[in-house]
Amino acid sequence: MLAFQILFGLDLNPLAPDVALRQRLAEAGEVNEPVADYLKVLVEGAWARLPEIDTRLASAAPAWPLSQMARVDKSILRLAIYELLYGADVPDRVAINEAIELAKVFGHDTSARFVNGVLGTIQAEKEAAATTTGGSEELLKR
Repeated sequence: MLAFQILFGLDLNPLAPDVALRQRLAEAGEVNEPVADYLKVLVEGAWARLPEIDTRLASAAPAWPLSQMARVDKSILRLAIYELLYGADVPDRVAINEAIELAKVFGHDTSARFVNGVLGTIQAEKEAAATTTGGSEELLKR
């Protein structure tokens, strides 16, 4: 949840990701070091790959231009897409389920369905690319 909150904040007020991370961790209170380290990986990784992530997001949700997409949904999707495409330590189903739960808590009534549909599309494309000769590397080139 903290990673989503930081990405949401960065979408509203673009700071350096490490500054936003430090500020949010200070607000959160005591967070153990392994959690803080993992948050850093998620936030800085997603932010560094934002152009690729947004390209994939726009492709998977063509009816919703990024500029018109709810910021909550967009932030949840950015985090989950990062985990799906670059987070080798997170199973796809876990990343998708966590995103759906975040959408239920923070999003609109239809957010969970929207998030599930977009991530299902990206997961299907990832699986299809993995069965081709290029594997997941082919998906990341798109």
